[in-house]
Amino acid sequence: MVDFSLSDEERQIRDTVRSFIAKEVIPLEDEVLRNERAGRPGLAPDVVKELQLKAKKAGFWGINTPEEYGGLDAGALLSAILVIETGRTFVPFTFGGTADNILYAGTEEQKQRYLIPTIEGERRSCFAITEPGAGSDARNIAARAVKDASGDWIINGEKTFITGGNEADFVMVFAVVPDAGVTCFLADRDMGWKSEPIPTMGEWGPAALVFEDVRVPHENVLGEVGKGFELAMTWIRNGRFMIPARAIGSAERLLQMAIDYANIRTSMGHLIGEYQAIQWQIADSQVEIEATKWLTLYAAWRVQQGMDARHASSIAKLNGAEMANKVVDRVLQIHGGMGYTKELPIERWYRELRLLRIYEGTDEIQRRTIARNLLKGHVRLGGIGE
Repeated sequence: MVDFSLSDEERQIRDTVRSFIAKEVIPLEDEVLRNERAGRPGLAPDVVKELQLKAKKAGFWGINTPEEYGGLDAGALLSAILVIETGRTFVPFTFGGTADNILYAGTEEQKQRYLIPTIEGERRSCFAITEPGAGSDARNIAARAVKDASGDWIINGEKTFITGGNEADFVMVFAVVPDAGVTCFLADRDMGWKSEPIPTMGEWGPAALVFEDVRVPHENVLGEVGKGFELAMTWIRNGRFMIPARAIGSAERLLQMAIDYANIRTSMGHLIGEYQAIQWQIADSQVEIEATKWLTLYAAWRVQQGMDARHASSIAKLNGAEMANKVVDRVLQIHGGMGYTKELPIERWYRELRLLRIYEGTDEIQRRTIARNLLKGHVRLGGIGE
């Protein structure tokens, strides 16, 4: 039986996070908008660090990090619920004390050099698999790694749209080893790779990474040679349900803005909330948000139960990305000309949420995955609980 009820402790954790976001993070939104309009980062690194330390004092450090590494180890279901709460603001804030899940697959030496310093906030990582000619088709990556006479690996290639690539001091880079397959390497920036910012329509600041004869020692292979694709899919699949979770928080906040505006804005002698055209947009938005919520929680529940969650996560991601874009479009329409201005954050959210339909698997890839699973018999209709 699927049970999404929260324990008293989980409910307290959720409410505490909701309060923290409302009191400490949302008040920074005007500052973020001013900074971004001036071409500066939304929040300076020291402000983010201060927020993370405040959260740490409140007990929120390493939401998904195992307890043995000082984390909360919240589990997939509670983690999704907390991401819904952080999604209620566009302020670029995340709780500290976390590291990419595949770093836990490292050797003890790698954990000491990369995992633990990342958890403690001393190092910053990025995940680099996407290339100019290999986006959704990750199996077609062109970057190559060849071992030379010294036993080191020489990596050549280019990666693109890498989140955190401009700020990271090391990268989990995926390259093809001839006759072995895709392999993941831990490459420090001082090993020679370079990054360049990629301007985008939103405030997401991805990077292009260039590897020209970058020398990486053999001990920096993460996992096994030729087994990198499995690591990459673990990284992507286990976190895919977090995307619609964030979309839920954003959409609920936006919808509340529309409700508030509809109750004060008059047109032709009536509050606009009295008009059916506005009511239906509000009603449709609520229905779609609730549908995404349950799809997302179900995917997270499957992860938490140790079940295969790939199909459920694809459904949640596809639904959530499309839902968020519909909701923000309606909210902008309800606000009319004011929604289109930079006086309100709606247009900013409009640009940010558009990305959800592209990264970590486009809408088209999710549809392909869902249809293929059904046509090949990998999943069947009515298979709840299996």
